[in-house]
Amino acid sequence: MIYITRKETFCAAHKLSRPDWSLEKNLEIFGKCSNPNWHGHNYTLWITVKGEVNPETGFVANLAEVSNIIRVNVLDKVDHRNLDLDVDFMKGKLSSTEVLAMEIWKQLQQPINALGCSLHCVKLQETEKNSVEYFG
Repeated sequence: MIYITRKETFCAAHKLSRPDWSLEKNLEIFGKCSNPNWHGHNYTLWITVKGEVNPETGFVANLAEVSNIIRVNVLDKVDHRNLDLDVDFMKGKLSSTEVLAMEIWKQLQQPINALGCSLHCVKLQETEKNSVEYFG
């Protein structure tokens, strides 16, 4: 088994808030991330796939194909968008980094697996100090 990772970046806005909570409670729980006027991040996304090396190509997966899958299924939907308002797979969900990583997994798992390898990890960095890893 071998693992290979593709790194991508995107910019997106969001806010952390629950509509069923008051402004005060959202501020207490989510702090400045609950700003009613939104805020943005420059995200870094690492997608790791795993599998056996194909003896004909020397690849676990063709990274050009992996990159295209990431672009079509995730980046084209999130880059320079509002995660809460514009992104179909985030509708009605809290746009925390944790939830976003899980939803990105759902967008990629089937098309990555169709390449003959398996999705191993979605790592999403929101800031220099904060990142999450999701393994399905």
